[in-house]
Amino acid sequence: MSDDVLPVLAAVRDLMFVSKITGAAKAHGATVKIIRDPAKLTGETGRLLIVDLNLAGAIEAASGWLVSSKVPSVGFVSHVDADTARKAREAGIETVVARSRFVEIVETLFAEQ
Repeated sequence: MSDDVLPVLAAVRDLMFVSKITGAAKAHGATVKIIRDPAKLTGETGRLLIVDLNLAGAIEAASGWLVSSKVPSVGFVSHVDADTARKAREAGIETVVARSRFVEIVETLFAEQ
C-alpha cells in the first residue's frame, strides 16, 4: 500500500477531538482511522499518528508502534500535565502539544499530508 492511500491513525476517544480530526480529514480529502483503544494500534498501518496522550496506555502503545512504523507523530496533552508530555517525548512521539494548541493546528496536519 502506498503512502498516498494510507490513513492517518488517531488514537483518540474524546468525541470533541474525534470530531475535530475527522472534520479536518474530510476537508482535505484524507482518510482517518479512529482507534479508541491504543492497544489496537498493533498491526495498523498509517502515514501519521495522532495520539491523545491522556488516554490510558497511549504512550506505551504509540511508542511500540512507532518503532516499526517510522512515521510522523503528534500527541496532545493537558497543558498542566508536563510529566506526561515529557514521557511522550522520551517515548519518541515527535511533536507534543497542549490540547488547545492541537485544536489550532489540526487542519494544518492534514494540509501537510
